[in-house]
Amino acid sequence: MPNQSDKQSKNIPVTIVNVAIAVIHYKDKYLLGFRDALQHQGNRYEFVGGKIDTNETAQQALIREVAEETGIEISDNTIVKLGRLHHDYGDKQVSLQVYNIELTTQQYEKYKPFSYGLEGQALTWVNKSELLAGSYNLPAANKTILEWLHLPSKIVITYPLAHFSINPDPAAAWLQFHQKHLAEEAWVYIRVKYASSENMAEQLMRSRPDIFSIMPHNDDCHYLTTSHQIIAYHLTHTALIQWFNAVENNSVSGQLLPPSHSLIISCHDADSIYAANKLASARLEQQLPPVIGIFLSPVLATQTHSNATPLGWEEWSALAVLADMPVIGLGGLSPTLLEQATHYGATSIAGIRQFL
Repeated sequence: MPNQSDKQSKNIPVTIVNVAIAVIHYKDKYLLGFRDALQHQGNRYEFVGGKIDTNETAQQALIREVAEETGIEISDNTIVKLGRLHHDYGDKQVSLQVYNIELTTQQYEKYKPFSYGLEGQALTWVNKSELLAGSYNLPAANKTILEWLHLPSKIVITYPLAHFSINPDPAAAWLQFHQKHLAEEAWVYIRVKYASSENMAEQLMRSRPDIFSIMPHNDDCHYLTTSHQIIAYHLTHTALIQWFNAVENNSVSGQLLPPSHSLIISCHDADSIYAANKLASARLEQQLPPVIGIFLSPVLATQTHSNATPLGWEEWSALAVLADMPVIGLGGLSPTLLEQATHYGATSIAGIRQFL
């Protein structure tokens, strides 16, 4: 398969198709179409969407394509950007702008009996668990979208060990507290802020085999025996910028690209989001597990970082649109603010005090 440089050296024109993708769902039911055998990437399921015309934005194209293909009018629905992807199929390159749209009960009840779209394509509603398990054959570019869809609406961050310093045995108190208070099957960023944090994390995962863990990225964590519970590693803002500077100086450290797990990255501004986008692209090019989200913070004032100036919802939203992956709101939030966060472009929210 020729790569980009091969095509350029042979003066072969590269066709890039800009596409808007609608991940339409109602609760855990997702809408898929089926591509005709004669189409590009035929005999595969696909999310609803189509080409972005030169005179329209991605969201305008999204609304138009969904209406043309299914009859569903989504202009009044909350449309949340999931991310942007570039994929080279060899004969064609696609640039996907992907959005998440949850239908209302009325919309779902009206359209769920329809077996065919307005353009004659087969339509089907599928269970999220089966979709994420790979039960439906989608084009290769959709693999990362499925990884994004694993993200839950809420992520819990553990208290640091220092929070339990008044106890005779802080480590035991930390473990007991989180064993008791973590919700079943919660996604948990295990952030202990302690030299032997990997041992405490392993104890928590062993005692709570139902949870899905996000671990700080460092060399020790790769040797945890309970690594099957780790669904992502977390890369700090500092580590991200170090990686980016190394890229700029052509001295990249592979340690910042763990091959076995996805990444979630902390970002605070436009520069760090730009760096995260570069890292996400590099991982896709190397066919590594993707960057599945960024923590963008602080949204509001927090007790733990009282000196940090909060972004506020408007500035936070303006930064979120720059990201090529799902954006997780962090800082001064509570689960009751999920709907508001979604309105401003968050796919998820995270926190400590209000989430435990």
